[in-house]
Amino acid sequence: MSPTGRVLVIDAGNTRIKWGVAEGDAWLALGAAAKDDADGLRRGLSPWLQAGGVAVCCNVAGATVAERITASLAEQGLSPRWFGSSERCLGVINGYANPRQLGPDRWAALVAAWQACASACLVVNAGTALTVDSLDAGGRFLGGLIAPGVATMLASLTSNTAGLPGDPGEHCAFPTRTADAMTTGAIDAAVGAIVRARGRLEERHGAPVPLVVSGGGAPRLLPHLDGDVRHREHLVLEGLRRFAVEEMPT
Repeated sequence: MSPTGRVLVIDAGNTRIKWGVAEGDAWLALGAAAKDDADGLRRGLSPWLQAGGVAVCCNVAGATVAERITASLAEQGLSPRWFGSSERCLGVINGYANPRQLGPDRWAALVAAWQACASACLVVNAGTALTVDSLDAGGRFLGGLIAPGVATMLASLTSNTAGLPGDPGEHCAFPTRTADAMTTGAIDAAVGAIVRARGRLEERHGAPVPLVVSGGGAPRLLPHLDGDVRHREHLVLEGLRRFAVEEMPT
């Protein structure tokens, strides 16, 4: 933990690098840059960085992105701590066959969701990929699924199928335009994966469970999800912040 109480957290995803600066439970600043925009990341962070502070990062975007982040922080005298999946963290038990193979972003989101709910819940991160992960009432990660996100599905259709439109469509009950048919199909596919996973968890749990939903694609899905739905826009960053505050040595 930083002597000043200030913590920088970074989530490097497949499309964007999201970041936040916090003191205690309060966010001082939040931002994002394109994955390949090192200058944009540096400009966004520079007013908030402090030499000797704490920086916790997770990365699913590859070694080159990690190198860019490390270089940007080094300019301010910071060395990142790379967050990885473990067998346990802040009350969450990792049930993956090989706990170290679970994506660090998924693990951080699970940690944050457990801290927020302290109950069985389904953790949904809607980005380039859609991840849907189940936590039981004891904080054990039971497993989850990975599917293409809505934007990824649409991009795949457009690039791999001749004659399909590239313009965005609308979700509707009975699409009569090709763009609407594509968008409706992609959203319904994502929602269907979530609903099926929720049904399996509720059958095991014996009661309804909340959905904890995050990610840049969340706004497209939220209108189509029922029951107890909790939108946590910065779920991965929340998990990293909690780790920095409660798990890292001072």
